[in-house]
Amino acid sequence: GLLSLASPEEAPAATPRLDRMAGFFPGTASLVEEIDKRLMVVLRDGRKIMGTLRSFDQFSNLVLESAVERIIISDEYADVPLGLYIVRGENIVLVGTLDEEKEANLPLKRVDAPQIVEAKRLADEAERLRTELSKQLRNDWFKDDDVSNEARQRVAEQPVGRHLAA
Repeated sequence: GLLSLASPEEAPAATPRLDRMAGFFPGTASLVEEIDKRLMVVLRDGRKIMGTLRSFDQFSNLVLESAVERIIISDEYADVPLGLYIVRGENIVLVGTLDEEKEANLPLKRVDAPQIVEAKRLADEAERLRTELSKQLRNDWFKDDDVSNEARQRVAEQPVGRHLAA
């Protein structure tokens, strides 16, 4: 049935779970609290974009001011300036605020943007070559396997006992 309360005094006390959830907004509404804060946004393609959240919409599209792309290669990193940046919501994997204290004490060596961009290009090229080599080895292995299968097929197609007739 329906619960009717005559006065607020008769209302049941709020549960601890509801108290914790006070101020929690599901979906993009929770981004309201992050306006004017520095955020890191991780995208589907693995890029990490950092900037100050200035605006967002119901699709989680974000407008970041003073945005940079953080590129990390082994123990080095650089922030490549992007300026005012719009991030399409469907590409977002993770959004989080930046801890300025931890940011100042990163265990990585900061390098110039051109240096890290070149290191990323070389790392991407090495990965492409590794993938290409792996694919070629796999194709060669299956090709060899196909040859042995063809040989097995020819032997299987010969009449039984033919090799004994000679």
